[in-house]
Amino acid sequence: MDEGKPAVSDKHRRGTVILLMAMTLLGVFPLDVVLPSFSALSDYFQTSPSEIALSVSVFAIGLALSVALVGPFSDVWGRKKLLLAGVAIAVVGATGCLASSEYSWFLFFRVIQAVGCGSFVLSQALVQDLFVGKEQERIRIWMVTGGGVFISISPLLGAWLQSQLGWQGSFYVFITLAVIVWLKACFLLEENPHRHTAPQGQFFSAYWRVCSDLRFMGYWLISALAFACHFSFIVISPIIFMERLAFSSYEFAWALLLYGVAYVFGGIVASALHRHLQANTQLSIGLGLIALSGLIMLWLADQFGLSAAAVLVPMLICTAGTTIARPIANSKAMSLYPQNAGTSTSVGGVLIFMFGGVISVVINLAYDDLTTALALCFLTLSAMGLGLNVLITRRHLALKVG
Repeated sequence: MDEGKPAVSDKHRRGTVILLMAMTLLGVFPLDVVLPSFSALSDYFQTSPSEIALSVSVFAIGLALSVALVGPFSDVWGRKKLLLAGVAIAVVGATGCLASSEYSWFLFFRVIQAVGCGSFVLSQALVQDLFVGKEQERIRIWMVTGGGVFISISPLLGAWLQSQLGWQGSFYVFITLAVIVWLKACFLLEENPHRHTAPQGQFFSAYWRVCSDLRFMGYWLISALAFACHFSFIVISPIIFMERLAFSSYEFAWALLLYGVAYVFGGIVASALHRHLQANTQLSIGLGLIALSGLIMLWLADQFGLSAAAVLVPMLICTAGTTIARPIANSKAMSLYPQNAGTSTSVGGVLIFMFGGVISVVINLAYDDLTTALALCFLTLSAMGLGLNVLITRRHLALKVG
């Protein structure tokens, strides 16, 4: 593909963007739409809400392990084949969850579903394959913003499904959407064999190539740290709002709609910033907002105790920071090795979901003081991200001088 030429014909561009957004939706759907069903799942499987929250973290870790393989295999066998296979596995896992009568089997099939959902991270590689230049950054901003909006409306959808169909409703909808995406990908996507150049049996050597690059790893780590802040809140939010603050599932869902507002606002700001500011400045602004949200959460908790405002106000600030930082970090990382877009996607996906899963498990252990643990998480992770941004900037300057 020649640089500067459109990678997607006008006829297929809109359909491709819709497919990418649908993949983004399905990437967050299994994690978020089930949140209002925590109590119902707890009653159905005779276990605690904390155990149900742990299942979300386990899903994220299983997703990370799947992502580790999906990208390199897609560099050899093609994005389309891996996407179609992954969607099919995810449907099998979701169907198994519906059929489970014991919590252990439910967890097992959630992991199977997570393995299949790993294929949705190929949206990053498809953006790299099919678009060029500034359009890549614009589409990634849309995807991060869209993902945030999907996250914010998913609990409301989940609450409605819970009232109409029980906890099983979210799995019925997931299966339906997954089948639609499978059919759309089957007819819309075309393999581009010249892009998948890694020799079979040796493609894991690409991991060393990309992982040994400080800038590549630094950008993906920044994205992973920002994601972990958002994901940790999502995992523990049902415990805070529904168990501690006695919100109904609908009240909880409406509260999280504010989350979507913050994502849209962050997306608008990110679109403006990427036209006028350098990448390191954009990252500093986004990470700085995450740090500010941690300080505000600590102050509000100290002054007013646990309340909806003490959690939601700092989370809105954190979400705006995440939406600013992640798209530019993703784009900078993916632009370094376009010939290994699949492997690059896998490395980023593994870091993102492993950080999200592990850190959310750690925060869940601080069951008696979740808001303090969450605030300290924001401060620590944003400080790490800012430090990485400084290292990347210095490395870039050193390479220019050299």
